[in-house]
Amino acid sequence: MTVPQGPKPVPHQPLPSLGPRREALRAKGQFWTPSWLANAMAAWVTAAHPDVLFDPAVGPGTFFAAAREIGFTGAFAGFELDKSVLADAHRLGLRPLDLAGVRIADFIQGEVDGPYPAVISNPPYIRHHRLSDQQKRTLRQLATQSLGFPLDGRVGLHVYFLLKCLKHLAPEGRLAFLLPADVCEGVSSAAFWKGLAERYHLDAVITFEERAAPFPAVDTNAIVFLLSHRPPGRTVRWLQIQEPRTEAVLQALQGDPQSSAPVHQRELGELLATGLSRPPRLKGSSGVPLSAFARVMRGIATGANEFFFLTAAQLRQHGLDQQFFQRAIGRTRDCRDGRLRAEDLEALERAGRPTWLLSLGKQRLAELPDSLRAYLEEGERLGLPHRSLIKTRRPWYRMEARRRPGLLFAYLGRRDCRFIENRAGVVPLTGFLCVYPREDDDGYRERLWRALNDPRTIANLPFVGKSYGGGAIKVEPRQLDLLEIPTAVLSDVGLTRP
Repeated sequence: MTVPQGPKPVPHQPLPSLGPRREALRAKGQFWTPSWLANAMAAWVTAAHPDVLFDPAVGPGTFFAAAREIGFTGAFAGFELDKSVLADAHRLGLRPLDLAGVRIADFIQGEVDGPYPAVISNPPYIRHHRLSDQQKRTLRQLATQSLGFPLDGRVGLHVYFLLKCLKHLAPEGRLAFLLPADVCEGVSSAAFWKGLAERYHLDAVITFEERAAPFPAVDTNAIVFLLSHRPPGRTVRWLQIQEPRTEAVLQALQGDPQSSAPVHQRELGELLATGLSRPPRLKGSSGVPLSAFARVMRGIATGANEFFFLTAAQLRQHGLDQQFFQRAIGRTRDCRDGRLRAEDLEALERAGRPTWLLSLGKQRLAELPDSLRAYLEEGERLGLPHRSLIKTRRPWYRMEARRRPGLLFAYLGRRDCRFIENRAGVVPLTGFLCVYPREDDDGYRERLWRALNDPRTIANLPFVGKSYGGGAIKVEPRQLDLLEIPTAVLSDVGLTRP
């Protein structure tokens, strides 16, 4: 593989943080690959000098330009749905002749000539809720034809791009795909990758440290998968790139001793069991799951925080009595450290943050004070009873019940201290999970809190959660049940299994 010199940058892609422009970007799923990574992927996939390189989502021609940069002289073929994006290809030095084999059409619906000896792509990242029912039916058929079974309905379009490309990969051909980490961490992930690993050779999985993230402005963790149409192997190279440079990727792939990137030769069975996006487990990291020590539930979903979750000033403004409310916490940023105390709630109140959650029991509406009835009538005028979550409640304004948990868990975030001791006695909203220790004892709760926040336990969170950009990890309740507290940590804090 040739290391290119002085790669041309891809055309600038503005990434609006929110609003209609950001929504339009999400709808198309177009996030352009940086030149340093495109060159590395093109170098690997064209190492055997194929006569044609295929891309099912050409975009502005990033991968084609990268291939030319490294000396590829073959032809190009592919699909692109957005003709206006393809028009940017000339800015990368591509000529009309280079694009003669690109069809302006939908790759998933279109007929593919193939097979192709080299396939490369950063497919559109379009999640399942943006797909129509007809599209989902078509995609389920594609999965059944490719794997022998359908995939879960929450799988995104990018996964099906990979499946269809593999169908058109020539024997001995190479494929390089850039995908989000959720393809390794979703409901269907284990079965999906096991099915592929039984049919193709998984050559390498390339992950990225935060400082080398290909899309630093996007809250998605990217991974490159290298596969070839050869008999399956027993081991897989698992890389962790630490510098955003073409040479850093290629040196790691080539086994160069000067490489700065950690490279692990992992058994295929271990990799599939652990998850392709996750690092190998450290010796001594296994232990006892959290479910042995505590019960986990999600926080309260109000359906309209702006109406049900109020500040002290709003209570006074509407003349609402605090006896019909309970203290609550909504945002993880409102917990500054690993303990939430009564004085922290007072500080939040002074800062104008909401800490009062409407909490009605079985009182009849007529039994409530006039001011509270008037407030609920205002909610009806706003149409709240017709919102999807709220309309399932009877009556619509009665919150789901939660006991005050001993510990809170920030289920999506980048913070180091994810477990919070609930000394303030609040109930959490959906930014947190409720952790109920199995023993109602302050000393037990304290020891469990220390064990859970131990760095050796926190290091196990990636093995039960989903990874996002910027080092964020999302952990759902049933996955948090499986978080292992290492045996050495249990011994150090003096925690024994109930």
